[in-house]
Amino acid sequence: MSQKIINTDDLAFLLYELLDIERFSQFPRYEDHSRDTFDAAIELALKVASETFAPHNHACDEDEPRFENGKVVMRPEVAEALKVLRETGLMAASQDYERGGMQLPAVVAQTCIGLIKGANVSTQAYAGLTIAASNLIMAHGTDEQKQRFAEPMMAGRFFGTMCLTEPHAGSSLGDIKSRAVPQDDGSYRISGNKIFISAGDHELSENIIHLVLAKLPDAPPGAKGISLFIVPKFLVNEDGSLGERNDVILAGLIHKMGYRGTTSTMLNFGEKGGAVGYLVGEPHNGLAGMFHMMNEARIGVGLGSVMLGYTGYLHALDYARDRTQGRSMTERDPATPMIPLIQHADVRRMLLAQKAFVEGGLSLCLFSATLVDEKKHAPTAEAREAAAGLLDLLTPIVKSWPSQFCLEANSLAIQVHGGYGYTREYPVEQFYRDNRLNPIHEGTHGIQGQDLLGRKVSMAGGQHYQALLQRIRATLEATRGRDELKTSAELLSNALATLEETTSALQVIKKTDPNRALANAYLYLECFGHVVVGWLWLRQAQAALKGLQEGGARQPAFYQGKLNTCEYFLRYELPKPLALAEVLRSADRTTLDMPLDCF
Repeated sequence: MSQKIINTDDLAFLLYELLDIERFSQFPRYEDHSRDTFDAAIELALKVASETFAPHNHACDEDEPRFENGKVVMRPEVAEALKVLRETGLMAASQDYERGGMQLPAVVAQTCIGLIKGANVSTQAYAGLTIAASNLIMAHGTDEQKQRFAEPMMAGRFFGTMCLTEPHAGSSLGDIKSRAVPQDDGSYRISGNKIFISAGDHELSENIIHLVLAKLPDAPPGAKGISLFIVPKFLVNEDGSLGERNDVILAGLIHKMGYRGTTSTMLNFGEKGGAVGYLVGEPHNGLAGMFHMMNEARIGVGLGSVMLGYTGYLHALDYARDRTQGRSMTERDPATPMIPLIQHADVRRMLLAQKAFVEGGLSLCLFSATLVDEKKHAPTAEAREAAAGLLDLLTPIVKSWPSQFCLEANSLAIQVHGGYGYTREYPVEQFYRDNRLNPIHEGTHGIQGQDLLGRKVSMAGGQHYQALLQRIRATLEATRGRDELKTSAELLSNALATLEETTSALQVIKKTDPNRALANAYLYLECFGHVVVGWLWLRQAQAALKGLQEGGARQPAFYQGKLNTCEYFLRYELPKPLALAEVLRSADRTTLDMPLDCF
C-alpha cells in the first residue's frame, strides 16, 4: 500500500516496543483482543485512510462546501468516505460490542482515528465530532437520551457538534448570551446565536445533534451559570423516527484558510419561538459535561496536529530524496552531477527537526491514550486514580504542544520543497493551512498555558505533577551505566531541574500576584511540553537501544535513527524554551507594563 500518512515501522515501534499495548489484553474489557486484532484494525484504518479519504483531500480544499438555497452543498466523496468509515465499524471502534463497536482500547482506536486525520482531516472532522458528542451523552445523559440520541450517533445515522462560541464572547464562555427557558413538558426552548460551529450543518446524515451551552433564567453570572442542552436539527420521536424540523437555522458558512472541507457555520437558535432542547446533567453545571467533550477534543486536536505534521514530513522526506539540486560544498566542478537535497546539511537539519517534532508528538498522544485505558480499566483504584490525574495534567500539553511544533514541522516541509512548497501543485502548503487552525481549536496556546500553570500543576496538592516528575526520574535512573544515552540523559536531567525550579518560583508568586505569574504562561507550557517530549524521546532511545542490542523487529538503521533523533531533540530543541526560564522565574512584567497607547 503506497501512502505518505505514517511510517508503519515507527507506529509499531511506539505501540509495542515503547508503550507495550499488548498488556491491555489482560484487562477484562479487552480480553478478546490480541496484537493480531489490534494490527487488523490499524491495517483496516490505514487502508480506508489511503484509499478512501486521501484521494479527495485536495479536491475538497479547492471545492469547499457552498451555501445554496438554505442548504450546504459539498462534494459527494465526503459522504462516500464517511459511509465507508461507518460500515467498517471504525467510527465506533472503542464502543461496546452491544452498541455495535469493536471494543478496542482507546490507544488503538485513537491510532485508527489518527490515520484518517492524516489522510483527510476535514472529512474526518464530521465523524470525530460525532464520536466525541456521543461519548459526552453516554457519560452524562439519561438512559432515554443515550438511546434516542447517542446510539444513532455511534451507528453513524446521526452526526454531532459542540456549540460553544458566540460572536461577542469567543473563548470567554462565561459571557455567552444564549438562553434556555424551561417548559411544562420538561424540555427547554433555546434561543441565541453560535458561530464557528464545525460541521454545524450538512446533508451527510439523517440528523445533527447539537450540544449547546446556554443559560437558564435563574442562572448565576459567569461560567457557573452555564447549562448544557441537546438540541437536534430534527426532533426525534419516542420510537426513534424523525419528527419536524427544529428551530435551528443555518445563517451562513464561514470560509477559513484551512479545514476547507469541514463546514464552519453560523447557527441561529430560536428565530421562530425557540429551539426544543433537553438538559444534560444538572442545571448550571454544563461546563462539567462539556469539558468531557472538550478534553476529548483537545486530545484529538493534538493528534490531528501530529498527523498533519507527520504526513508533511513524509512528503518532504520523499521530495528531498528525489529532487537533485546543487553539489557538495567541497565539489568545485560544475560538470559533476547534482546531488539529492537530502545530502545537504541544512536540509538534513530541517528533516531531523520535523522527525523530532512529529515522532515525539505522536509518542505524546499515544502515551496519553494509554492513560485513558488505564484510568478506566487498570486493576486497582490507585492505578486508575494515578492515570486519571496524569492525563488531566498532560491534556493542555497534548492539545497545545503538537499544535505549535508540528505546525513548525509543516513550515519546514514547505521550506524543504523550496519554491515548489508554496504552490498548490504540492500538498505541503495545504497541510500547513489545515494545521494552522489547531493552535486555536479548543483553546489557544495561551489559554492552555494558563490552565497548566494556573490549575493543573497544583491540583490535588501537586500530587499529579510530582508523580510525573517521579516517572521522569525513574527513566533517568534506568539510563545509568548506558554510555550511549549518557549525553541525552544529562541534558534531560538539567532541563528537569530547571523546570522544577521554575515551577516552584511561579507557584510562590502566583499566591500573591497571579496576573504577573501567569503573564508568560505560554512559555511555561513550552518548557513543560519540551521536557515531557524529551522524556518520551529518552524512553524511545532506551527502547531503540534494546532493539539494536537484542535484534529487534526493525532494521538497525531504524533504531539508530531513533537514537540520533533523541540526541538532536535534547541537544538542539530542548534548550530553546528553557533558555528563557529566568524570564519565567522572575515573573517578568514586560508584557504587562507595555502601555496600551504605545502599540
